[in-house]
Amino acid sequence: MSASAIEPVRTPAPAVSPARTAEPRRTTPARFDTALGWGERPGAGWALRILLCVLALAVFAAPFVTILSGAFTRHASGSSLSFLPHDSTWQNFTVAGERGIWDYFANSLFIAGGALLLQLAVSVLAAYALARHRFRGQALILTLFMLTMMLPEEVIAIPLSLVLGHVPVLGVDLKGTALGVILPLGAWGFSVMLLTEFMKDIPAEIEEAARLDGVGEFRMLWQVVLPLCKPALGVAGVLGFVMIWDQYLLPLIAAKDPTDYTVTVALSILRTDPEVGSGVVLAGAVIALVPSLVVYLLLQRSLVSGIAAGATKG
Repeated sequence: MSASAIEPVRTPAPAVSPARTAEPRRTTPARFDTALGWGERPGAGWALRILLCVLALAVFAAPFVTILSGAFTRHASGSSLSFLPHDSTWQNFTVAGERGIWDYFANSLFIAGGALLLQLAVSVLAAYALARHRFRGQALILTLFMLTMMLPEEVIAIPLSLVLGHVPVLGVDLKGTALGVILPLGAWGFSVMLLTEFMKDIPAEIEEAARLDGVGEFRMLWQVVLPLCKPALGVAGVLGFVMIWDQYLLPLIAAKDPTDYTVTVALSILRTDPEVGSGVVLAGAVIALVPSLVVYLLLQRSLVSGIAAGATKG
């Protein structure tokens, strides 16, 4: 028998049953895949989650809706507030303006803007030194920054009032000036700690490559480090603005005259004024609420990405 007559034995391939055919795996999330575990088919779990969301929305949104309703109600009172205004009017805002609410609002904007810029500048410089350099007493300095977050304002109110009345070394009186409120808010331990931890995660290779190109310290901070810290800067900006805007005790002890008050202090003055009603106070509260909402809406993406980056770090 010749070699050409010998044919290789071919093993037949096993037949694949249609029932056993592997189904393609879904690589994209479903339409309703969320952290709450929403399913595509309504059921008891679906109804329970909707109920929980409605309850949470009612708890957090009800006070704001009530404030808005009372601000536009002609004769609002604490015992008759509702979700919808009755006898709607702009009169409450007009009376609040006559009581000087817009002057206090301007004071708050100026102080909040100046204090936030100073706070971010101090926090960035301090965080860069603590995160990207090594020196003696580094841990002690970071601890001192954190300790400032643990001191209640009531504890340091009297010493701070004495210091503002006669600043050591300089011997100047800062009471009755915007600097009397801005300077004490120039350093916040939370912002320093947040930016320090964020800057520590920047790879050292990026900094080494920049130094090989002859980049100096301030250029390194401005062109290399800060662009990578935009999420953390957004968190520090939003929370810092809210903290400064909500200050009550500091503007009170730093003022010499009622015209130096901020809008938060002005609300307490409106509350004790017997000639105005609750509607005027609520109108002032709505005016005081607007800047915080605007800052949050402008920086919400940086805020969410910064919080997410901190949550997934490590």
